[in-house]
Amino acid sequence: MSTVFSSAAQMLGAVGLQLGCTEWLTITQERVNLFAEATGDHQWIHVDPQRAAEGPFGGCIAHGYLTMALANLFMPQLMRIENLAMGVNYGSDRVRFPAAVKVGARVRGRGEVLRAETISATVQLTVRISIEIEGEERPGCVVDTISRYSFNPIAD
Repeated sequence: MSTVFSSAAQMLGAVGLQLGCTEWLTITQERVNLFAEATGDHQWIHVDPQRAAEGPFGGCIAHGYLTMALANLFMPQLMRIENLAMGVNYGSDRVRFPAAVKVGARVRGRGEVLRAETISATVQLTVRISIEIEGEERPGCVVDTISRYSFNPIAD
């Protein structure tokens, strides 16, 4: 179940909040190939299963940036924002790729609110998303996402 925010005050008070985990998602070769098409990154460790089987990972792996992009898929599963006027992705801070995500692996997002501050009429929220790999000790990606949210006024 996702955490619900409906006001700036709730969001500002959420620092340190554990947002829990999403459902598992299987990384398919099709998803990897589509990402390769979208980005032009056709390196053999991602898109050539025969060659990759003999490579350092024993098979194809997801692009690091594909793994990171899953944070955008997982974020709305971790938190829902009601009474929202507008939200934008502002950027990311620390990003790292501690472990390769093999095709066929299942991953999920785990979230934690690191920071919340008022910037003009918005709340800037920094959420750490760890892309966990089922059965692995280290995550495939850890990214500190930064988003800005403006809320509609709450009627009395």
